[in-house]
Amino acid sequence: MFNKQHLVKLIEVKMPFGKYKGRFILDLPEEYLLWFARKEFPEGELGVLMQIALEIKVEGLEHLIRPPASETP
Repeated sequence: MFNKQHLVKLIEVKMPFGKYKGRFILDLPEEYLLWFARKEFPEGELGVLMQIALEIKVEGLEHLIRPPASETP
């Protein structure tokens, strides 16, 4: 289960390593997150955030966390 703080961190925390180092967790490609799901997510908060990001992407809920670019001021 996740909480409001996790949702905020998805757009504040950046990937600390790998091919997508420096990208916000929510901006990681679904395929990359699926690869981790098959292999193993990192331990700790990073792994939790990556699992939440994958669930949000699979369910098509990204718009609930960040509005589409056309709606931002």
